Amino acid sequence: MGLFLNSIAPYDKYKMISQDPYFVDKSAMIEELIPALGREQRFFCIVRPRRFGKTVAANMIGAFFGKARDSKDVFEHLAIAESKKCLEHLNRHEVIYLDCSEIPKECRDYRSYISRIEDGIYQDLVQAYPDLKLDQSKAVWDLLSLIFEEKEQKFLFVIDEWDALFHMTFITEENKREYLLFLKSLLKGKSYVEFAYMTGVLPIAKYSEGSELNMFLEYDMATKIRFGEYFGFLNSEVDHLYEVYKAETIDRRITRAELDEWYDGYHTAGGEHLYNPRSVVSALANNQLANYWTSSGTYDSVFYYVRNNVEEVRDDIALMVAGEHVEARMQEYAATARELVTKDQIYSAMVIYGLLTYEDGEVFVPNKELMLKYEELLLNKESFGYVYRLAKESAKMLRATLAGDTSTMSEILQYVHNTETPILLYNNEIELSAVVNLVYLAARDRYRVEREDRAGKGFVDFIFYPYKENEKGMILELKVDHTPEEAIWQIKDKEYILRFQGKLGEALRYTGQILAVGIGYDRKTKKHSCKVEILR
Repeated sequence: MGLFLNSIAPYDKYKMISQDPYFVDKSAMIEELIPALGREQRFFCIVRPRRFGKTVAANMIGAFFGKARDSKDVFEHLAIAESKKCLEHLNRHEVIYLDCSEIPKECRDYRSYISRIEDGIYQDLVQAYPDLKLDQSKAVWDLLSLIFEEKEQKFLFVIDEWDALFHMTFITEENKREYLLFLKSLLKGKSYVEFAYMTGVLPIAKYSEGSELNMFLEYDMATKIRFGEYFGFLNSEVDHLYEVYKAETIDRRITRAELDEWYDGYHTAGGEHLYNPRSVVSALANNQLANYWTSSGTYDSVFYYVRNNVEEVRDDIALMVAGEHVEARMQEYAATARELVTKDQIYSAMVIYGLLTYEDGEVFVPNKELMLKYEELLLNKESFGYVYRLAKESAKMLRATLAGDTSTMSEILQYVHNTETPILLYNNEIELSAVVNLVYLAARDRYRVEREDRAGKGFVDFIFYPYKENEKGMILELKVDHTPEEAIWQIKDKEYILRFQGKLGEALRYTGQILAVGIGYDRKTKKHSCKVEILR
């Protein structure tokens, strides 16, 4: 047993998580990896946002193949146990497991960082092969080559968070090049490498533009179909977890639909829905919906990626906060933050880091958990110009609407329209709805806002479902070149109020007062008009 060679840590960590009531079995992935053992294409790199199950999978692989512990007690109950051929590999391999996010005590430079890995592997090899009298002055890859020549022993490498070093403050550009050379020397073209599995947030292609690590097959979430189902939770897996939640939780505060709203919205390249796994498990375990994935950073974590080109991305962010999708071309690498200039670079990086999702050539905000961060951004960053000013008016707009103060409502909309509004051409109701969504931004603290929802005999533009029973509910209809009275008439004629009685199979949602809100815009006069009427 060693620090890196046949460490018991992967087994211990995976066993612990496999005993969690909200554990999801992804062990079928092992069956896809086994055919690559000892083959030419035996190098895999999985690229995913943080907290999407990369480390769990790495520990699973280490626990399954490694000799440190007999892990039959863990895997005999999982899907992989159905394959007898796969079980022939259980605990039969020499595994070198590196968690590259770990650093030595008081580490302040690259040499200290990499020496921990080199010295640790050397000490493990000396302990495992005392008869070879290994020379520490030789490079680690030379020692491994010697072992292969003498013992015909091959090694399986699991490298978690390979790119962690790129986020460390003491690392220079030259250090990054040295690190890539280290990985190349350790893995590329080496007969002792039986298999290599790496994980990271950053694609290798960004940093290994030459031939350093081009032997790796790289799999990201946006463009690669293979392995898509093993990172993040599928609909069926969340269904199962919710059944566990219902069985184990007495005073349940979370509905299945709310898990969709808060944590769904990601997609595999094959088109399957994905949920943020950390957030789903945390919400169910705590019996509370909250920002679990984004809680470690403020809105600045989003602004970090757009700050170099606020003016060009500002309108897109406004549209995405309004619920729209924006066209984008994904680049298969993530530029470093200081290099993010074009919209495609910015959106590519944000997709890779999980801040946006990508589907059919468009990017959008995936779910409520992240939408809250974008709303926070618009309300706090003056550099967003008219969007910031528009969002700041939202609390005033909500107060005026609830009070039926149509004069103030019209004044706010007119102010918005007269203030640098390049996206707000009002050529159609989509653009008007984007404006309305932003001027009611503050309402999202008190309401669940749904857009273009089927209600009654048709579709309604906005429904505001209050979180508290004593709040007024609202149905809002928009009209370009029509009057607000016509909008109110449509709300009544189409019986949109029936939406408050709940969808088929749902309990009654709300029995309080409901307002019908009509907003019209005349493209000839450039004027807005509003009407508020009590429906019930």
